[in-house]
Amino acid sequence: MNILVTGAAGFIGYHLCETLVKHGHSVVGVDNINDYYDVRLKYARLEQLGISKIDAEKENLIASSTIHAEKMRFVKFDLADKEAMNQLFDHNSFDVVCNLGAQAGVRYSLINPDAYIQSNVVGFGNLLECCRHGKVKHLVYASSSSVYGLNKKVPFSVEDTVDSPISVYAATKKSNELMAHTYSHLFKIPTTGLRFFTVYGPWGRPDMALFLFVDAIKKGKPIDVFNYGNMARDFTYVDDIVGGMSKIIETPFEESKRKDQLYKIYNIGNNKQVKLTDFIDAIETSLKIPAQKNLLPIQPGDVESTWADVNQLIHDYDYTPNTPIEKGVQEFVEWYNEFYEQTM
Repeated sequence: MNILVTGAAGFIGYHLCETLVKHGHSVVGVDNINDYYDVRLKYARLEQLGISKIDAEKENLIASSTIHAEKMRFVKFDLADKEAMNQLFDHNSFDVVCNLGAQAGVRYSLINPDAYIQSNVVGFGNLLECCRHGKVKHLVYASSSSVYGLNKKVPFSVEDTVDSPISVYAATKKSNELMAHTYSHLFKIPTTGLRFFTVYGPWGRPDMALFLFVDAIKKGKPIDVFNYGNMARDFTYVDDIVGGMSKIIETPFEESKRKDQLYKIYNIGNNKQVKLTDFIDAIETSLKIPAQKNLLPIQPGDVESTWADVNQLIHDYDYTPNTPIEKGVQEFVEWYNEFYEQTM
């Protein structure tokens, strides 16, 4: 299949591109490579895909020079750039589009909400229009567990009401689900929204807890533990996430178990909670270094607990998250030691 992956220089986007190319698909990656976090990490991910920094900055569609050749191509632009988006679709035909391109981060959305409106709302609207006119067979897009807001019922179910977001980021993700529903209803475009929970693993984002904790502990600095450690998250290893996504992308919609449901939302997580204190214990064990903890109150926009009910995804796509937290943390620590610490 010919597949478009937006956010290709991002954490999950990079891993998904690698998996899809290895499965024999032709992939076009798009990313604006913004400076929300260290762009060197984004360019390093692209290097792993065979896209050099020099080529990536040319802002025209280029092929993977040394690794995947024409199976992996990349172009740099912002999803809010409607003209660039239209040109991409005018010159390419995509079977499936996977939208991972978005302004990430709950806390940053309180500081710079405009970045979220432009990328997550305007950009997503542009993409929907291109899918409509480009006759895309299936749009898969990233939503977020943050849409559950102040929901107290656990585990979180896609049947739960999600009308109380508590961050701008969450509100933009909820808007994506509503926009996708409209396009599925009006234009018969199959859409699948994935509410991601806390994804972690090698090549992860520097603003995420695992990266922050490992970096600080190795440097002998205290780690900020919010809500005094009384937090729980559905931590999900990136390989499990990408494995589930690739099944959704690779299964022809008309052959899927939900073929009569053009619009569908799934939770995609680990199907269980991990206490933040247990997560920190796993990091200390992998590093063999005790953490200095700076206990702090909960941050605006944060929730105490997340937990994904993924039974619908298991039923429809045989989703099987199975990476223990200890193994996943160890894989990240090894990547940090062998690559990030040595080269960045």
